Amino acid sequence: MAVSYMDFTSSSVQFFYDLSDNLFFKKNDRNYINELSVMQLNTLGNVSLLDIYLSAGNVIEPHYHQNASELVYCIAGAAVVSIVNPFTKTLLNVPIQPGQVANVPQGWWHYEVATVDGTHLLAVFDAPVPEFIGGSDLLRLTPAKVFAHTYCLDEAKVKDTLAPITGTVFIGPPNDCAYNQVQQTATQAESKPTAPYVNPQSSYRYGPGRVIGNGKTYPSGSGR
Repeated sequence: MAVSYMDFTSSSVQFFYDLSDNLFFKKNDRNYINELSVMQLNTLGNVSLLDIYLSAGNVIEPHYHQNASELVYCIAGAAVVSIVNPFTKTLLNVPIQPGQVANVPQGWWHYEVATVDGTHLLAVFDAPVPEFIGGSDLLRLTPAKVFAHTYCLDEAKVKDTLAPITGTVFIGPPNDCAYNQVQQTATQAESKPTAPYVNPQSSYRYGPGRVIGNGKTYPSGSGR
């Protein structure tokens, strides 16, 4: 049963919200995320959602939600939802098209890749505010020497490889990705990428219990 966080006799009770009023993250005009949680609509119980727009080849970065399961519904376009099963140690790739869903159990490592332009996904969570831990944060915040020592790797190579990851990516690949730049024409390569947007008032949690909000500025990734 849903938990109510609202006094329904209050004069401030809300039953409507326009998701376009709460842009969570924007990579560019074709790749962005709107958010709805109990912070925006106070009559919600244990439910929240992300309204996701992606062009072909763009990725919601590998991540997990330690406090919520996720149901990914395809509204338009097509995507592949990839999930690592921690019990079977296997990677499951679930292609979805309009009207189809993929379910990600709570705490499972996963990511979504758009396979066509104009992809529109709705991610629904069984929590009033879903928490998010992204792969970009795990990679950039763990010392290179720890990866090198634990997995018997060359520390210098690990450090060099991970150096470009300076913030939470959310939607990848970044606009300043060198691989993307060499694929572009000279004219495109000379143009300046649009800086990504992260809503400073968003209630979406990321990292170990941290929340984007309260006027704080956090570094973020950018994208194609």
